[in-house]
Amino acid sequence: MSEALTFAPLPSRALIGITGSDWRNFLQGLITQDVGSLRVGEARFGALLAPQGRLLYDLFVVGRDEGCWLDVLAEHRIAILQRLTMYRLRAKVELVARNHPVSILYPTPQRQGADPSRPFQVPESDREPTFDGISGFVRDPRLPALGWRGYGALPPTGATLADESARQAQTLILGVPGPIDWGSDKIYPIEANFDLLNGIDFKKGCFVGQETTSRMKRRGQIKSRMLPIAFDGPSLVPGAEVMAGDLRAGVVTSSGDGRAIALLRLDRAAVSGLTVEERPVTVERPWWFDQALKEDAA
Repeated sequence: MSEALTFAPLPSRALIGITGSDWRNFLQGLITQDVGSLRVGEARFGALLAPQGRLLYDLFVVGRDEGCWLDVLAEHRIAILQRLTMYRLRAKVELVARNHPVSILYPTPQRQGADPSRPFQVPESDREPTFDGISGFVRDPRLPALGWRGYGALPPTGATLADESARQAQTLILGVPGPIDWGSDKIYPIEANFDLLNGIDFKKGCFVGQETTSRMKRRGQIKSRMLPIAFDGPSLVPGAEVMAGDLRAGVVTSSGDGRAIALLRLDRAAVSGLTVEERPVTVERPWWFDQALKEDAA
């Protein structure tokens, strides 16, 4: 391979299989993502929201020959199955927990200071791996730099083996928030940048929580978003407040050494002199964040 790749199991994720003649219509009216045109071997990122529009559960919908798989947080699988069963009513769908292990294959982070926006290259045969539901990978639909998601997949020859903490470190470098940052029923999906990471289809029609989500986007009522912050020294404590002088500018949601994700008020995040527990921090805007905002405004 012309680019070093890392393979990591994701034990925090689990699968739900959905089959039956009504599976597309069933999901289409529930989640933020369009599944009407989902193809076999394609993954789409989305969420299941509360009726009031708050983010309950993130998910990846993976197209299968018969139906789809939902890639969800393992600790939420039972709750998601229960919620989907509640919505099923007379729809001809079958919901089953699947045991295929979830993994990730992604470009190995390069030396510190390397341009994270540089497109990575892999051999032509590896760019669109064949997906057969067991041995293949599907591209992560959020960002190319996030690589491919595997379901029952084995690590390819030459890949570096890692654990889930390495993947979490990579997403922190990229400034991409995850379930640890948004929790369940705490924030709106736009605040977690779902709209900028291909997680919401605003043209698909109605879904649970659609009214609030569309209104926030249409009226520009987006006061807070998740962004990475940089600092010197060891990790910050999740829940610690980000301060702009005497004013609260946000809260840390997850952290590693020298870098964290925070839910920030956009008006106060733009000022200089931000601190967390009296430690100076600097807000960083990832390349994909500003690029997506620019494309959205076009």
